[in-house]
Amino acid sequence: MQTQEILPLYAASEEEEKKEILRQYRGLLRVLKTKMKPGDKILLRTAFEMAVEAHKTMRRKSGEPYILHPLAVAKICVEEIGLGIRSTICALLHDTVEDTDISLDDISREFGPEITRIVDGLTKISSVMDANTSQQAENFKKILLTLTDDPRVILIKLADRLHNMRTMDSMKREKQLKISSETVYVYAPLAHRMGLYSIKTEMEDLAMKYMEPDTYRYIAQKLQDTRRERNRYINDFIRPLKGKLEKTGFSFEIYGRPKSIHSIWNKIKKKGVSFEEVYDLFAIRIIVDAAPEKEKEECWKVYSIITDAYNPSPERLRDWLSNPKSNGYEALHTTVMGPQGKWVEVQIRTKRMNEIAEKGLAAHWKYKEGTNDESRFEKWFHQIREALGNQDSNSLDFLQDFKTSFLTEEIYVYTPKGDVKMLPVGATALDFAFSVHTAVGSKCIGAKVNHKLVPISHKLRSGDQIEIITSAKQKPNTEWLNFVVTSKAKAKIKDTLKEEKRTIAEDGRYILQRKMEAMHASMSQANLEELATFYKLNSSLDLLYEIAIKKIDLKELKEFTVHGDKIMAPKPVKIPEEKPLVETPHRTAAAKKDAELIIFGESSDKIMYTLANCCKPIPGDDVFGFISAGEGLKIHRTTCPNATRLMANYGHRVVKTKWAKNKEISFLTGLKIVGLDDVGVIHKITNLISGEMKVNISAMTIEAKDGIFRGNVKMFVHDKEELDDLVDQLLRLPGIERVDRYDTE
Repeated sequence: MQTQEILPLYAASEEEEKKEILRQYRGLLRVLKTKMKPGDKILLRTAFEMAVEAHKTMRRKSGEPYILHPLAVAKICVEEIGLGIRSTICALLHDTVEDTDISLDDISREFGPEITRIVDGLTKISSVMDANTSQQAENFKKILLTLTDDPRVILIKLADRLHNMRTMDSMKREKQLKISSETVYVYAPLAHRMGLYSIKTEMEDLAMKYMEPDTYRYIAQKLQDTRRERNRYINDFIRPLKGKLEKTGFSFEIYGRPKSIHSIWNKIKKKGVSFEEVYDLFAIRIIVDAAPEKEKEECWKVYSIITDAYNPSPERLRDWLSNPKSNGYEALHTTVMGPQGKWVEVQIRTKRMNEIAEKGLAAHWKYKEGTNDESRFEKWFHQIREALGNQDSNSLDFLQDFKTSFLTEEIYVYTPKGDVKMLPVGATALDFAFSVHTAVGSKCIGAKVNHKLVPISHKLRSGDQIEIITSAKQKPNTEWLNFVVTSKAKAKIKDTLKEEKRTIAEDGRYILQRKMEAMHASMSQANLEELATFYKLNSSLDLLYEIAIKKIDLKELKEFTVHGDKIMAPKPVKIPEEKPLVETPHRTAAAKKDAELIIFGESSDKIMYTLANCCKPIPGDDVFGFISAGEGLKIHRTTCPNATRLMANYGHRVVKTKWAKNKEISFLTGLKIVGLDDVGVIHKITNLISGEMKVNISAMTIEAKDGIFRGNVKMFVHDKEELDDLVDQLLRLPGIERVDRYDTE
């Protein structure tokens, strides 16, 4: 009876689903209308039907038909990235080869080699980024190879990731954390680098929604609450500008747009201010319609009109007209003093520049046709290919280097002849030397920056002119790795050091060989590895090197036994563990904590763990467990400075974690307090913490200077609730300006 009732319901919903799929498909055709050429519609229809058929039995975690995902990805590709028909077909088919019975041969037969190559690239990336191993970094290299081969692969992958981020509510918490971390770590910087600013900011905001939900909700609410007064202010600010621009006869658009939640949060953290004190919650954007040859001139005219109306901040002028960013971004940014004493950021760009800022790479190519300019993108791709050519580097190092070398903002510096070189922010004179030539880098002993002598570790700034000083006697040393940031410099230094190490290790080989002969043992690789393990070294090269530099004197060799020509290390003697005579309060708390405090997964198993020193979590913090090699389970806050890296690179080691209630145990945490240096202020603070709140203070330091005091208080609290309550009470005291939590040492 029950079955009969359910079937018609299911049939009706299936009918609804079919309608929804067709509705989405028609929506996709609408946004593609202007790009359609004869025959395109048939190709699209074929791809759509192929994808529908392939995914017909599949559903997403939310329960909806899977085909809605490729349709949404295709629409993002067209509407938000500006891609065309072929990319749309690839987006519709992007999951078919990996998840269904369709093969690359099927796609090749139907659509030809170009589409097959892109779908193949997307399949590879998919298997890469979802791999549950730290092989992710190794595979990341493959993604980049595909990127330099055909950047559409990455653009479609970014659309795929954006749609996944938008629809992640039905996923498990640990999956949400892993995907968000990966997004902030790799995909948002890649989107930024491809010039897709709106996608980059949306990705960062969505990741923050899952990684720091409380802060996200707090700022979103604040933005909502202040919306009306913000709009009123924007209108007041724009009114005089609009009049002046209209008088001058410009064709333009002018509007205000709010900054992203993620960037507001970064400002709050970086500047140490409250939400109310973040002055640039929004930016004013002026988009001018200008002929290509007059773009620069018109933008500077607009700048002149703005700075006549409002006073500019001289250090806040950013001229990306003369020197566009490597991702093609061109604009003029200035910050001016608006009404009511508020600083306002104004961005000036033309329609063409605006399209490049919104659609990045795709728009860049559209405007490039017919010009002979070697695109900055091509230069960037060339640098990536060069870095990928060095296959020797450790994958995780490579990913880290890639982030610092290719995904950060860049600076422009000049050679003595006036040629421009583009380097990442933080690059030093030594990075510049290696960018000129490996031989110049290896022999570099100093530099002249703007004609002044500086050390090789000197950090460069945009606009610097650099002359490198070399010496035939100079050679790279390990210290150099601490201050270079480009992957080219790092790779070349490591190569040279390794070569040098090999030469020195030859002496070690000769010493060891004599000892082995005396023992009647051979110099086999197995014997070298046995010795390297015994001395806790990573490789036989390290072993021979340490013997050569007399760090290892091999006196332990007499304890080894020889079987045939093989050596065997002596068995370690176990020393009985001494039990402490007295258990300190900390020890008891820790032992109790290990047994009682955290509950994992669905079952309420209590598992041994330790709290990470890098972020000092306390009960009530949003946390995740991380299985670390040799140290067991460590608990980190999701806002921990290391969280993104750990979750992005080692997602498979993340464990779902929540707090159990336990009021018996206290946790050490710290507060920084800033306020006016008034008589009795310290007494008020200590009285509130110890007297009223009954919180045990562990240490306290106070510094007063020029009427302002700064205090650091370490104390034991039971959980985050108690800490938040304490912060509220402290802020109510007269004269207290700010109270911030910090991670105690």
